[in-house]
Amino acid sequence: MAFNAPDITAFLHERSSTISYLVADPATGKAAVIDPAVDFDLLTGRLDSTPADAIAAAAESRGLMVEWILETHVHADHVTGAQHLRQRLGGRVAISKRITEVQTAFAPVYGEDERFCRDGSQFDHLFEPDALFSIGRIEARAIPTPGHTPACMSYLIGDAVFVGDSIFMPDFGTARCDFPGGDAAELYQSARRILSLPDATRVFVGHDYGPGGRPISWESSVGEQKRSNKHVGDGIVPERFIEMRKARDAQLGLPAMIIPAIQINMRAGKLPEPGANGISHIKVPVNGFPGVV
Repeated sequence: MAFNAPDITAFLHERSSTISYLVADPATGKAAVIDPAVDFDLLTGRLDSTPADAIAAAAESRGLMVEWILETHVHADHVTGAQHLRQRLGGRVAISKRITEVQTAFAPVYGEDERFCRDGSQFDHLFEPDALFSIGRIEARAIPTPGHTPACMSYLIGDAVFVGDSIFMPDFGTARCDFPGGDAAELYQSARRILSLPDATRVFVGHDYGPGGRPISWESSVGEQKRSNKHVGDGIVPERFIEMRKARDAQLGLPAMIIPAIQINMRAGKLPEPGANGISHIKVPVNGFPGVV
């Protein structure tokens, strides 16, 4: 195995079609977890850590030391398992410094008061654009890829880039851009930045939906994406992409989990402050959520 090739294990969260990753340096046993999920039952309000526990068990069975828990963005379709893994495995929970924009946009939606900080302090680390870090001896870089949300960040770890909800597998294209702070023009530029990496760079996506009934998949390469991505591949100009993306997004409904997910995920996976009864509560804005008429 090449010195800059991390060992990558993927975990599919079937309820949201999210792919989480355990990324390890074989030489040192140091590791990172990217976009872990837990289950949240909308009917009962119960959290189930089973999906994150599968990642933890894999790390523990291999004796890995988790240094980072990396969020590519504030997810709208699942609740993050970052805090559960942090308590079980250690590591620092990190995201783009532009998380503050997401917090500022959504705090009024949920009626948050001054007790909810909008400075990203719920996270252990906020990445500056193109910040360098490492997983063991493997060099890594936090590449800003906004467009789906302002705080989207891709992580280049050795010869692999984890792109979250920016680009998907070539036959599915790209993510929506109609959430608060989203921008189709920004997403096009972000996608093309990913595609400026060397062709052999492995590309790991944050979701796959198996279009046409094909098996779920999560790995491609920059070369494949340049040749075949239906939305941002070579030869597709920004004007064409922006027109397509806006028309497509106008037809999409909101993710089923968006109300609880953003409320928890903008807190780095921490629950809202408990009430007088010691129980945390999720707020449901009535006729006040962005995108709801």
